[in-house]
Amino acid sequence: MFLTGFAALAVMPLLPVAARDLDGVVLYPLVAGAFVAASLLGGVIGGAWADRAGARRPLTAGVILTVVTLLVSATSTTIWQLALGRFADGIAAGLVAVSVNAAIGQSYPDHLRARALALMSACWIVPSLAGPPLAGLVAAWWSWRMVFFGLAGLTLLPAVAAVLLLRGRGVRDGVPQEAQGGEGPVRRPALPAAMAVSAAAALTQYGVSAWDVRHLLCTVLGLALLVIFAPRLLPPRTWRAGHGLPATVLLRALTSGAYFTLEAFVPLMLSTARRVPGVVTGLAFTGAALAWAGASWLQGRLQDRVPRHRLVAIGAGVMVGAVALAALCTLPAVPAAAAVSSMVLAAVGMGLAAPSLTLLSLTHAPVAGQGYASGAMQTSQNLGQTVVLALASALFSGVSAATGQLTPFAWTFALLALPAAVASCLAGRTRAAEPGRRHAPEHGVTAARAQPIDET
Repeated sequence: MFLTGFAALAVMPLLPVAARDLDGVVLYPLVAGAFVAASLLGGVIGGAWADRAGARRPLTAGVILTVVTLLVSATSTTIWQLALGRFADGIAAGLVAVSVNAAIGQSYPDHLRARALALMSACWIVPSLAGPPLAGLVAAWWSWRMVFFGLAGLTLLPAVAAVLLLRGRGVRDGVPQEAQGGEGPVRRPALPAAMAVSAAAALTQYGVSAWDVRHLLCTVLGLALLVIFAPRLLPPRTWRAGHGLPATVLLRALTSGAYFTLEAFVPLMLSTARRVPGVVTGLAFTGAALAWAGASWLQGRLQDRVPRHRLVAIGAGVMVGAVALAALCTLPAVPAAAAVSSMVLAAVGMGLAAPSLTLLSLTHAPVAGQGYASGAMQTSQNLGQTVVLALASALFSGVSAATGQLTPFAWTFALLALPAAVASCLAGRTRAAEPGRRHAPEHGVTAARAQPIDET
């Protein structure tokens, strides 16, 4: 996880440089969005694979594929090859993320899962601090290609370790009974639906990058495909926030969409409308990474004192406050540094909410279905990022055409308060059953078991 985070954070600042070097700046939005779109597909594949054969095989495949895709990107001679490399890397990232969560659900007892997830969050601290500046130095002194080659060499270590150490028994062998979940089996999402949603996410992200007929058609087509196929990848009753896993999956989409869109627009406001130095924007990302890890550590210590669904409500409420602070920073009289605080505060909220939602998803997972639950969470996170970012971008572009520099940001931040507030209000629907009742079906669960996965 440490090297996966290092690779993910080090690559992002290099993509504009690589696109310019390959004469493909026009297609940069497609390259940037390919990773997130493909991770949708990787999450679905990895979740079904982990439930069928244990988490070790998709995890091994994911780290090996990561090495291969980094080499594909490093040797790119066209922008299309780079886009292909980023797409394949997204599939690998989806496999790894879902496999790690599924392995925690399959192998760890309930009282240790929160600490395991906190450790996963801590693995991103050093990469967030060192990854982007080191990659920038290598690219400036040598070449952006050498960054990809170097990351491939580093990632080769866990790939070899996975092959050598995970050849034995599956991680589900000997799993504590409490980790097997309590809601009956569900039908697996179909691979064609996952491919359609992945393509739809890429089309939507490309379509909102500009305003003309071609981009508008891509946006409409992408959103239409999402409406048709996305429900087939999620548990029944997700859009109605059904108690248990459906509500947990929905809240992951809402919180992730609000946070990552805020993370995109606050730096944009700082660098364009508020004209702050680049080092201030860098401090915002560093502070956010530290705040997320610290809040994640805290939720691991509070799990026996505060119910997890309340931690979700608190975290989402903190995010509402962070969005309000960001909106306040659109006033010229407010110091620009306060916007940095909004990113840090939002990261505190996500550090409380995201691990708690993951733990709740494992608790609500169907019998032997931790992979399915992890895949649904990964899918909802990426869908939330795609849809909320697309709506915010459309609103931002529309308001920008008629007003000054700061007003579009104010409207965008006002929009982001909505999903965070809804998540806080609906957190009670993610409540886990009491230990003695964990295997008793909730109201409506029995009927839901007989429903196809695409019913909402």
